[in-house]
Amino acid sequence: MIKAQVGLAVSDPRAYRENLFKLLGARNPLTVLAQTASTLADTVGQHSATVLRTRPYERKWTPNEIIGHLADSEWVGGYRLRLILCEDSPAILGMNQELWVAGQQHNEREPSELVETFRTLRELNLALWRRLSPADLKRTGQHNERGPESLALMLQMLAGHDLAHLDQITRYIQAVRQRELG
Repeated sequence: MIKAQVGLAVSDPRAYRENLFKLLGARNPLTVLAQTASTLADTVGQHSATVLRTRPYERKWTPNEIIGHLADSEWVGGYRLRLILCEDSPAILGMNQELWVAGQQHNEREPSELVETFRTLRELNLALWRRLSPADLKRTGQHNERGPESLALMLQMLAGHDLAHLDQITRYIQAVRQRELG
């Protein structure tokens, strides 16, 4: 089951990919990736840690936890990028994002600290993404949940993932603000 918004349960890997591609549209993935850290920093600068740590809906992440998830995803994505670039068709393992967010207690961390972690990892990874050749982008890994994924596909998915979660953060902050008013 997949819905138009990410942050919801996904059981169809192909539909998940297509949703991310739709969010990205014709935008350049490298441009999207280059803007995400600043967008997160602006969001953190405009909202209190209390708002960012407030759970907008039962059993959903807080905006702060989403930022932590993005940092985790950047770390994992950087590892996968390097693995695929340096090995022939390596196995790529999925991650249990719920356990990562809970286990690292992202909601207890300072939002600005999470953004800086994300920014550092993103700058490191983006430098490598920008150096890849067209041949490099054709290299593939075998994701244990989604099957074969090329670096080109991963790049598009990563940018769509950013956009999906930035939208999710905005919606969740709005929900928290609405609850404060009503």
